[in-house]
Amino acid sequence: MRKIAVITGTRAEYGLLYHIIKAIHEDPELELQLIVTGMHLSQDFGMTVNDIEKDNFPVAEKVEMLISSDTEETVSVSMGQGVMGLAKAYARLRPDIIVLLGDRFEIHSAASAAAPFRIPVAHIHGGELTRGAMDELFRHSITKLSHLHFASTQAYADRIKQMGEQPENVFVTGAPGLDSIKKLQLLNKEQLASELGLPVNSDWGIVTFHPATLEKEGAGRQIKEILSALDKFPEIHWIFTYPNADTESRTIIENIKRYVEERKGHASLFVSLGQLRYLSILKTAVVMAGNSSSGIIEAPSFELPVVNIGSRQDGRIRAKNVIDVAECNDDKIEIAVKEALSGGFKESLRGLENPYGNGTASSRIVEILKNAPLSSIIKKHFHDTKPDKV
Repeated sequence: MRKIAVITGTRAEYGLLYHIIKAIHEDPELELQLIVTGMHLSQDFGMTVNDIEKDNFPVAEKVEMLISSDTEETVSVSMGQGVMGLAKAYARLRPDIIVLLGDRFEIHSAASAAAPFRIPVAHIHGGELTRGAMDELFRHSITKLSHLHFASTQAYADRIKQMGEQPENVFVTGAPGLDSIKKLQLLNKEQLASELGLPVNSDWGIVTFHPATLEKEGAGRQIKEILSALDKFPEIHWIFTYPNADTESRTIIENIKRYVEERKGHASLFVSLGQLRYLSILKTAVVMAGNSSSGIIEAPSFELPVVNIGSRQDGRIRAKNVIDVAECNDDKIEIAVKEALSGGFKESLRGLENPYGNGTASSRIVEILKNAPLSSIIKKHFHDTKPDKV
């Protein structure tokens, strides 16, 4: 049996990997080795390893790496601890191939730790750009540490090849996060209101704002500008989700907690909604605001207007549901939210096509993982798109 280790460090990433994990687990010719790390093991971020276990997936290893702080130093130390912990996991489990998704520092640690073991790495969502976050650096580094590449669009696949990766090992699969939209029975507004204590008769807006980690000491000012703008729409019940565990994430959390407490009944904050509830809210909300990649990748499938704030997602391919606000400014955000809520803008999104695929990525990815010639891909060769003449 081919042993496939899948590594997950955040609640959002686990949701994107869910159908890949499920398909591996259910295939009699494959052995799932699920390694859980990062935010999943943090009380501060909801101890979401419990949600994974409720899904009846066996957890092969729990790797503690996240230090309970959000400074530059503790993020770097967490990366080092992750490399050490994951090295021990690889030594014990001896997977045949490792599956990683995205661009976070936990995933970079996982890719780095794999290199000395000569274990092939399969990477999902490479080739993308997020110029406002240090994830930009991690993503491209993970690409060079990986052997199989599952790109969400042709443009991203082309960029991976431009980085010297062998074309025969680069596949355009679409984004696996869209598979859940197609496969899950999403909840309606009444069910969500009952389960989450939300006002069923109000319009809902969903907000996720992560630190733009390449903008030093800006998160506190930025979240205050955002909250000030959202406060001008009292008819909207704002549903906030926690940011990722990045530098300055705690100041975002503290400001949102204070805002929600002062506006009891008019705003809500959730540490983790889980995949089903989160996607169901995207389906029922009238607007999304913040800088989450889900506004770029998943929201178009719901024709959901998105106000994308700041630089974190700069460079990503967008559908026309996204209204960009480059400067995190109260007045400019207010103008963008008004546009997003306008009847004309919503009408313009009817029949919107999602550039990230049609919800069939997971099955294709697992089929490639199952049949890839692992012994031949481990020795990487740089592919020159325009080879120099000797």
